[in-house]
Amino acid sequence: MKTQYDVIVVGAGHAGCEAAHAAATLGVSTLLITIDMNKIAQMSCNPAVGGIAKGQIVREIDALGGMMGVVTDLSAIQFRMLNRSKGPAMWSPRSQCDRMKFSAQWREILENTDNLSMWQDDVIDLVVENNTVVGVRTALGMTFGAKKVILTNGTFLNGLMHIGRTQVEGGRCAEPASHGLTESLLALGFSTDRMKTGTPVRIDGRSVDFSKTQIQEGDDVVYNDCHKFSFLPNVRRKLRQRPCYTVYTSEKTHNVLRRGLPDSPLYNGQIQSIGPRYCPSIETKIVTFADKTEHQLFLEPEGETTREYYLNGFSSSLPIDVQIEALETIPAFKDVVIYRPGYAIEYDFFDPTQLRHTLETKLINSLYFAGQINGTTGYEEAAGQGLVAGVNAALSVKGAEPFILERDEAYIGVLIDDLVTKGVDEPYRMFTSRAEYRILLRQDDADVRLTPRGRAIGLVDDERYESFSQKQEDCQRLTEFINTFSVKPALINPYLESIGEQPLQQGCKLVQLVLRPTLTVNILADGIEPLKAVLLTLDQDLSDEIIEAVEIKIKYQGYLQRERMLADKMRRLESLKLGDKFDYEQLTSLSTEARQKLSKIRPATVAQASRIPGVSPSDINILLLLLGR
Repeated sequence: MKTQYDVIVVGAGHAGCEAAHAAATLGVSTLLITIDMNKIAQMSCNPAVGGIAKGQIVREIDALGGMMGVVTDLSAIQFRMLNRSKGPAMWSPRSQCDRMKFSAQWREILENTDNLSMWQDDVIDLVVENNTVVGVRTALGMTFGAKKVILTNGTFLNGLMHIGRTQVEGGRCAEPASHGLTESLLALGFSTDRMKTGTPVRIDGRSVDFSKTQIQEGDDVVYNDCHKFSFLPNVRRKLRQRPCYTVYTSEKTHNVLRRGLPDSPLYNGQIQSIGPRYCPSIETKIVTFADKTEHQLFLEPEGETTREYYLNGFSSSLPIDVQIEALETIPAFKDVVIYRPGYAIEYDFFDPTQLRHTLETKLINSLYFAGQINGTTGYEEAAGQGLVAGVNAALSVKGAEPFILERDEAYIGVLIDDLVTKGVDEPYRMFTSRAEYRILLRQDDADVRLTPRGRAIGLVDDERYESFSQKQEDCQRLTEFINTFSVKPALINPYLESIGEQPLQQGCKLVQLVLRPTLTVNILADGIEPLKAVLLTLDQDLSDEIIEAVEIKIKYQGYLQRERMLADKMRRLESLKLGDKFDYEQLTSLSTEARQKLSKIRPATVAQASRIPGVSPSDINILLLLLGR
């Protein structure tokens, strides 16, 4: 049996799957080690992908040649585009998925990826020589050698689950924790801490009175929607689409929950670690928002045919009897039956400022961290990191230049830069507000930003690139037509008046009509035959995407140009490399805090240094002077 590989990936969660697939696709021999091969890409919490800013990350993964978008579309049972009432920079796709089919789809992809092998085992130690990782040791007594090792251990490192005062070791419900690796990393000099996350109760749908809920249909029903995650035209939703439902807690619910607080691990001192601010437990909600008389909950199906439902918004670590009693105060759950209670889980993570932008550790060469081990929360954030780590490990094996995404290129770039520059003091979750160039980082243009980059490193295959190229040709042709076609009042005014639009006083280019907020290309095509004829020549599998992309660029051109100019200014600071040029402790002209932070993080560029909390503009000016700028 083969025991030597180019890249070993530890953990087959969302980060590990993307890392292993990316490394193997780039042509290096890869081994994926996981505790349970039946739980590959398990959706440990919510059976959904995407959401605010998270959906953009998944579109970026897909544009680069990753698989999360494909798997999500093929296992989707409801799709929604969030934030439709806002501008396109805020639009965020989200899919409810069939949990079991999502995992099965990922396993099928991995088992059919060339250069990729899998091994079911628990990695308990690293083999390190001359400050470089050269392999791993497992609980079954195996030693595997590798040129690169990527750790994507999720919540399994010394995982401890809490339900009331009951504590059970584990990385997920009914799955064992991983022991030994944290201690191995501590011995190598890494700093670690603990984080907490949680998950809600799972409900038997047969016990729910759906007449007392509010139905929430997906966009396929509401809008006959064209949106999805993958840019590949042949990847479409195939499963039966299912609705979600909303219910509300009440003061009666809150009173039951309050009575249970003395037995809550979050409030009796049992849990000391850091919890997620943006996905609080129901007990945290009633304490933090004591003035609220109700909280909205979302009842979401776990699969295409299953009766199991996930109660989004009711994450809890309260005792089982308290959880059930609180649920029974909600009319729809008067006779509720549950499959399992909610629980909290504590696990080890490692300070991400110990990483480079490639996600290679600074302390040990050839060792990479990705996912919740870096203090992030969410499948999407994990998958984005996994892809970057897998790509960089493979490129390093091949002696190629590293792959780094900048903040104006991708949300993934924002995510990684935030982690390695600022670190985390709570589970990190991506939001559109974290991106200073979010108008440039829309979900609709992820392929324009990143598919050429994925192609350059070898991750984007011919099929994807040909589809991308055709789409770009069609976009350019439609744009040129809109910018050059002349519209005469006699031609268009009767139609404009029929739809309640202001008629033209004189002739103009078609682009002037597209710039009107209330007019779209499709609306205008109904009144302008030459435009309708052009639309029919577009790739019909991609026509809706093409029209939307062209419209957004035309309507928001001024904003896009302004943001691009700001991003280019910051790019000039990104080009000023710092590396190991300075011993910051000796630069007494810098503030004490700046010397400490710069010495710890060792920023690669002046731009990165400027984003470190505690490094002031005057400190940056001093660095520029020392660089001769």
